[in-house]
Amino acid sequence: MVPDSDSVRVYTVNGAATGSSSSLPDWLTRKRAAKGKGKKRIIKDQIEGTIELIQGFEFPEASNRVKTTRDGHHVIATGTYKPQMRVWDLDQLSLKFERHSDAENVDFAILSDDWTKTIHLQNDRTIELHTQGGFHYRTRIPRFGRSLAYHYPSCDTYVSASGNEVYRLNLDQGRFMNPLVLEEEEDGEILGVNVIDINQAHQLLAFGIDGNGTAQFWDPRSRSRVGTLRLPRDRLMPVGSRADNLSVTAIASRMDGLSYAVGTSTGHTLLYDIRAARPFALKDQGYGLPVKTVSWIEGGSRMAGDGMVLSADKKVIKIWDRNTPASNFVSITPATDLNDVHHLPGSGLVMTANEGIQMSTFYIPQLGHAPRWASFLENITEEMEDQTTRSVYEDYKFVERSELKTLGLDHLVGTPALKPYMHGYFLSLKLYDTARIIANPFAYEEHREKMIREKMDKMAETRIRSKKEPGVKINKALAEKVLRDAEKAKQRAERKTKRKTAAELMDVDEGEEENEEPSRPNLLSDPRFAKVFEDPAFAIDENSREYALLNPSSVAQNSGSRQKTAVEEEEEESDRPSSDGLGGSDEDENEDDGRDVSSDSSAEGELTKFDPRSRPGQRNFRAEEVYQREKEENRKGWMAKKKVNMVPMRPQAGGQRSSDKTATFGQRRAPVASTSSKKPGARRSNAQQDDAPMEISWVPSSGSGGKDDGAGKRRDQSGNEKGRRKGVESFGAGLERGFEEHAELADSDRKGRTHRRKGVRSGSKNVFRRMDG
Repeated sequence: MVPDSDSVRVYTVNGAATGSSSSLPDWLTRKRAAKGKGKKRIIKDQIEGTIELIQGFEFPEASNRVKTTRDGHHVIATGTYKPQMRVWDLDQLSLKFERHSDAENVDFAILSDDWTKTIHLQNDRTIELHTQGGFHYRTRIPRFGRSLAYHYPSCDTYVSASGNEVYRLNLDQGRFMNPLVLEEEEDGEILGVNVIDINQAHQLLAFGIDGNGTAQFWDPRSRSRVGTLRLPRDRLMPVGSRADNLSVTAIASRMDGLSYAVGTSTGHTLLYDIRAARPFALKDQGYGLPVKTVSWIEGGSRMAGDGMVLSADKKVIKIWDRNTPASNFVSITPATDLNDVHHLPGSGLVMTANEGIQMSTFYIPQLGHAPRWASFLENITEEMEDQTTRSVYEDYKFVERSELKTLGLDHLVGTPALKPYMHGYFLSLKLYDTARIIANPFAYEEHREKMIREKMDKMAETRIRSKKEPGVKINKALAEKVLRDAEKAKQRAERKTKRKTAAELMDVDEGEEENEEPSRPNLLSDPRFAKVFEDPAFAIDENSREYALLNPSSVAQNSGSRQKTAVEEEEEESDRPSSDGLGGSDEDENEDDGRDVSSDSSAEGELTKFDPRSRPGQRNFRAEEVYQREKEENRKGWMAKKKVNMVPMRPQAGGQRSSDKTATFGQRRAPVASTSSKKPGARRSNAQQDDAPMEISWVPSSGSGGKDDGAGKRRDQSGNEKGRRKGVESFGAGLERGFEEHAELADSDRKGRTHRRKGVRSGSKNVFRRMDG
């Protein structure tokens, strides 16, 4: 398929596709392609690679001429090598037969409506007649022939050759008649007659002269010349060239009997009305090569209309309108040089005879319908067009009702200007563009600025710059948070590695941390979320209400001017040290401590940045360290302000301090008169002694059911001494590790059960057994 600039599609249904020409001959290209492949592989490539409309539509080396019969059921073509004629049956789309000859064919004509009777002009000055049975008769002409035409009313065959004579062979009488002698005038010498045309309307003969640039018209009834057509040499010949090089190489008459198409040796096609001496249209092929074929395309056209002209040289086929010759309806450039082009009347099919093995066939749906014997081509091409067409309504724009109201065209609802479809309308593209410009005059400028900005950004990406985070154009705060979380995860992994040895020695829940899920790619490294940091459409609006609901801590940290709620003020008051004797006021504490409590540089923001809701069970080690440090500093500051010296307590018994460690809490709490209280002025009341600060420590015993006497021995509730159990390690607070070894174990406990249970339900059979008493 070859798309044309005017959206006219050309489908190659036989032969090589256009634009694939090669300097190597076709047979050598095939031989190289088939080298190293089997026969089945070659056949498979031919079937899958191209569409073969007519099977075996080819010659061993090249083809010379191609024509179809008037009944439209057969194709006849001649070619070489060896010189031969081939006939294809179009109803079967295959070769019917081939017939060889002694000399290469120059031209041939079909005498009957079918393929049974033909006449051939050979390059050895012979004329052969062929019938259904084969070769029928052969005769010779004095000079080498150039063209051949058959006049049906008189059964005369006109044969043109070099020189000024046109030979007449009457097939009814079976003999040559007097030839037509073309008269030489002041135009120049006649070197030969290149082409013969017989008008189907009034049977006027037209001869294309070689050498003097003229075309002569003869009446077959009087066998005399009725007119001479002289080509405009000044318009056709280039400056400085010889005037006698202009020749007529192709002629075709239209069915109206008045119009003629004349092809020249300079690559021009002229359209004439025989009532006027000047051409009304001129077409240049562009290559300067002689025109091989010209023909009128009549009937069957869809988009082309009447009066289309086909002109071809050996390089290109051009189909154009007679009224606008400057523009082409379609242009086809085959892969090989052309020898002949034939258009099937009333269809869009064009066949070519060329200098290649395969003969080409092109189907142009816009030119005409497919012939009856190839009607399936229309279904194939329609499916291909549906696959390649972007939109069914190319000249329409689909708009919704809201957009229609924005453009100010909602008053057109219900009129033929709008075509309802689904939830909107189809609007003419021209009307849509006009309305959009009126509604927004700066639409083009905005679009232009956007395109320029995108182009500048694309150019800026190619510049050499310092290394940055790849792909982070927007949401930089989110990217920093992702990197920060990744760094923290790395630090946690390092700390876990350091605690690995201790976790192996102690049977604690450390193993659960080792079984954490494997590391997964984060947002920056995951390609699925690449557009989050590149496309502006995914930019996070930190000022929106939704962002504040999802990230309350970040919003509270960033908005310093926000007023606090009543609950927050109450919580802040409860967190402050009380103003009684224990803690003092905030002002006193700030003055005594010498620092501002509200501005802790090391811990500020650490607790607010941690959100346990994001990952349940996660520990913030940094926050715990800061909390312990602040707790210790506050405790030291409070003790320094009160000037309290903490000393270990001594247990008391009977009003005297004793070294008995088994003293109860009440014995320790009982007041006693110290030696310092005997001094004058040093007496204290019982209340003051009761309120004196005191440090209490509690050490759990090694067992829950006994007491420890301090010598490493355990005592039970009755006071009896009980030694440590062998194989059991105690940590205090009732924590133990290991098991107690028993000297003697029963055989059933040591080896397990050795016989089957009796009187119970079997696990292998769904039955109940009887219980023995």
